[in-house]
Amino acid sequence: MPVKRLDASQKSELSKLLPDWTTKGECLHRDLEFNSFVEAFGFMAKVALLAESKNHHPHWSNVYNRVSIDLTTHDLGGLSSLDVELAAAIEALLPA
Repeated sequence: MPVKRLDASQKSELSKLLPDWTTKGECLHRDLEFNSFVEAFGFMAKVALLAESKNHHPHWSNVYNRVSIDLTTHDLGGLSSLDVELAAAIEALLPA
């Protein structure tokens, strides 16, 4: 099944599905803070393996204990179900 951009009603549901993520233009965005650089980098390594397995990669940055993540589907020029799936999988990696 081909991946399609999210429509307006699907985008409006994102805050319910992913309450800790925000929409910035055509990106899902999340800022995270960890206890240390090692913890932040370890988290990024887990996300990197997850992203590679899905062949869908984030735009992100890391400064010491902070990680900033943006997800979008470049091929479609906006948000798609791939971004929602990856965001949900990233959330599952975080401690409760």
